[in-house]
Amino acid sequence: MSERDEDLPKDLDELAIFPLPNAVLLPGGVLPLHVFEPRYRELTRDCLAGSRQMAIALLQPGFEASYFERPAIHPVCGLGTIICSEELPDGRFHILLRGVGRIRVEHELPPNGHAYRVVRASWVDATRTRCVDTLTASHGQLLALCDRLACVLDHGGQELCELVHAQPTPGECADVITAALVTDPRRRQQLLETFDAADRVTAAVELVGKVLCQLAPEGALN
Repeated sequence: MSERDEDLPKDLDELAIFPLPNAVLLPGGVLPLHVFEPRYRELTRDCLAGSRQMAIALLQPGFEASYFERPAIHPVCGLGTIICSEELPDGRFHILLRGVGRIRVEHELPPNGHAYRVVRASWVDATRTRCVDTLTASHGQLLALCDRLACVLDHGGQELCELVHAQPTPGECADVITAALVTDPRRRQQLLETFDAADRVTAAVELVGKVLCQLAPEGALN
């Protein structure tokens, strides 16, 4: 479960999912979506009228043959809250989701009058680690690297510093920086399925280090 329980619904017995082929929502990240299919317009209207929350599920390879049915998804999904929405005159939506946690799909429920898919899910606790010492040391390294990265960015450096330092736990710090920097959906799914906080922080340290080397190869890591 996310560290910020006030952001989260208490019940995941009937959770709407939005399966997509190339989108993964990481906790702490944001995801803009253009909603145009009728079933997902219905999903968006229902979410806006209720909890404002839905899960983004990455479709498994080979989904194309049954896309309009119920193709297989990765069971670990990102839960998001709609923080901004615009309904267009023709019924389409522009929405912006903020990732608030990881969930695991337990099983899919019958349609029950909905055109979109609904599942029963459970929370994934990604706050723990097998190695506290590694987590503490890597977190300090990550913060230092993010501060250096902020100094070489043309835009948004101050916002980056504020964002990473505002996170209450090392795992959340890793989530927000990887959500901002990683674009490949398969890699994002791997990070979503990395439940040990120390492993995520280590991955974030490697990522920020590589970005720094690209932006400031001479002395960036000295």
